[in-house]
Amino acid sequence: MTGTINSELMRGSLNMMILSILAEESQYGYLMQQKLRDASREMVDLKAGTLYPILHRLEADKFIRSRWDKSSGRKRKWYDITVAGKKQLSKQAIEWQTYVECIQNLLGQVNLSPKPACRQT
Repeated sequence: MTGTINSELMRGSLNMMILSILAEESQYGYLMQQKLRDASREMVDLKAGTLYPILHRLEADKFIRSRWDKSSGRKRKWYDITVAGKKQLSKQAIEWQTYVECIQNLLGQVNLSPKPACRQT
């Protein structure tokens, strides 16, 4: 079954998604795209034109840092989460959980079956 996620809703959680991927280990852009796609069961297919501006903004905010590496034979820009980024991720995760609980309470007994899979619109 397939469905969609409103792009505005998706946009509000992209920073948290990227920080959560980086909290696992250092990543370069294409690897992040793959991990987000895999972890979301292909519900989040983040294009480079969306990913890289977010990475630049997160770096400017000191939530991540980047470094160039060519030890794999190809020069790639790797990204690491910072201590401030870990704190931001924790803060956003708590806010997101609170938001989810709020929406669940508001929906109450509304029957949402069958649950659609999520795709960005």
